[in-house]
Amino acid sequence: MTDHLAVSHDAPPPTPEHPTPGVQAQHVRRSFGSVLAVADVSFTAPAGAVTALIGPNGSGKTTLLLMLAGLLKPDAGQINVAGFDMTHSSYDARIRIGWMPDTLGTWDALTCAEIMSFYGQAYGLSKGLAAARAGYMLNRVYLADYANAPARVLSRGQKQRLGLARALVHDPQVVLLDEPASGLDPRSRIELRDMLRSLADAGKTVLVSSHVLSELEEIADHSVFLQRGQSVDMQELQQGITQRGWRLDALEPAALQAFLNAKNVAWRPGLASTSEIVVNLANQEAALALLRDAIVAGVPLHTIAPVSGRLEEAYLSLDGERQ
Repeated sequence: MTDHLAVSHDAPPPTPEHPTPGVQAQHVRRSFGSVLAVADVSFTAPAGAVTALIGPNGSGKTTLLLMLAGLLKPDAGQINVAGFDMTHSSYDARIRIGWMPDTLGTWDALTCAEIMSFYGQAYGLSKGLAAARAGYMLNRVYLADYANAPARVLSRGQKQRLGLARALVHDPQVVLLDEPASGLDPRSRIELRDMLRSLADAGKTVLVSSHVLSELEEIADHSVFLQRGQSVDMQELQQGITQRGWRLDALEPAALQAFLNAKNVAWRPGLASTSEIVVNLANQEAALALLRDAIVAGVPLHTIAPVSGRLEEAYLSLDGERQ
């Protein structure tokens, strides 16, 4: 059976109403002994949107998510989830959070339905409602056939899907996901993106950490960048990107090279094909001007596109990542 995530058209069992969702962090800090994991992070993840959490390894993403989920207490700062202060109203906040860690921790001897039902009851659902939600969510992530199978028989991708279903079993208003696409096949990744988008469209707050920036760029409404345990403003990152790489390809590569040389535009060979060329341009207007000049000069240019997405460029502009 292939690893697929799909949105079921069956109506979900009813769940209690929740207050206005959203996540706010203000000057959050956390250390482990002499190691400062999160130095100073402030951001807002609004309701009805997907917010991407991006940063190099060791930037503090997982530690931050653990604090947002109520599993770690910050040394300083304030966290509000769904309108509740995580320090003073931890239970009220955590009951409204769906948390999916990067690695599924579960009891391999229990069946998928038992695991789901247990977590539903742990979040305050009645036994009957927890069982109904368990069945609904297992069907939604295409694990209904494994409802009575022990978790140990699941593949890596299937365990990821079980982890996602477990995080959503109580219909949370805030969803925190740490590398949710890990272990999923390409089609399942597409369906995961559709599911996260549908959650946001339903008014939920979705905060997702992932290194697959091309996929995040397709669904993220907002972005939070971390560098050495500190939040970095996206506008500041974009302002620091003075030029962007663009891929050029022509039916006659020699004519394209001669054209660029005549205009004193520096170029380098691309990676996609032997005829591809990469140039650095300041903005889209510069790319448009270059395309117009190439057409006027009779250069058979058939491709002009950014080398990478804006999230990837911003990620690479982080000092820590470049070092």
